Amino acid sequence: MTERSGPAGDATDGPVPAVPVCYRHPGRETYVRCTRCDRPICPECMREASVGHQCPECVSEGRRTVRPARTAFGGGAAGRQGYVTKTLIALNGLVMLLSLASAGAAALSKLLSGSTPLTNWGSVLGLAVLPDHTIGGVAEGQWYRLVTAMFLHYGLPHLLLNMWGLWVLGRTLEAVLGPLRFLALYLIAGLGGNVAIYLFSPPYQTSAGASTAIFGLFAAIFVIMRRLGRDTSAIVPILVINLIFTFTVPHISIAGHLGGLVTGAVMALVLAYAPRMRRTLFQAAGGAIIALALLGLVLVRTGMLTG
Repeated sequence: MTERSGPAGDATDGPVPAVPVCYRHPGRETYVRCTRCDRPICPECMREASVGHQCPECVSEGRRTVRPARTAFGGGAAGRQGYVTKTLIALNGLVMLLSLASAGAAALSKLLSGSTPLTNWGSVLGLAVLPDHTIGGVAEGQWYRLVTAMFLHYGLPHLLLNMWGLWVLGRTLEAVLGPLRFLALYLIAGLGGNVAIYLFSPPYQTSAGASTAIFGLFAAIFVIMRRLGRDTSAIVPILVINLIFTFTVPHISIAGHLGGLVTGAVMALVLAYAPRMRRTLFQAAGGAIIALALLGLVLVRTGMLTG
């Protein structure tokens, strides 16, 4: 008979390899490892990555070392949320409520149109005798009117029309420029329009509304879209229609609309064509130069009215 000899020893004899456990939860067995540091991680600690999974520490480290995405004009991802646009709309709405409240018992009659004590206080006014028989206006040192006027409106239809324009244009521009650059564009365009009113309108004539800034946004979106190489054929007809309304509808400030349009275009050129290497510095300096130029024009006009 042929004898068969058995194995010299069982293959399972000896130490059994330990099952890996999550480095953050030692009581949890896992065979998944972080693709970056190779430490074992359980399903609770897994964070999806471009390849495989990473542990929370490696994800945090990656976020610190990766620069946040920027638009072609230096704007951040926060601009896509439209926070500045929404805040400006809310602020204009709040000021409208305060304006109506300032009218007291006559608030209802001012809902559709007409001035209120608040619009009288904050509208652009060159130089005139006020209802209390005092002399007031920008020429008398009330420079705040050049800013407050862009947040005041003569009635609800006036407010709604401007806010619709801000909603449509503002979200697009804020997304490509970022919140701070968009806010600078809006304020400088509005200021430029109000300075134009101060320069070219009769000194006793009052004017208010966000349309100075809105016309600046019209010019800016044209400049920005051209810089990005996108089609602007849909923008031009809307701009032309608004310009026709500006010149044909009574009680519309031609100087304010054109001033906002030109200032917005100049500021948009600064933002759109700033060199990439020192983009933020160039944009900030350009905005400051525009603001100083507007200040100089105000001084010249004030000298003409008071000299």
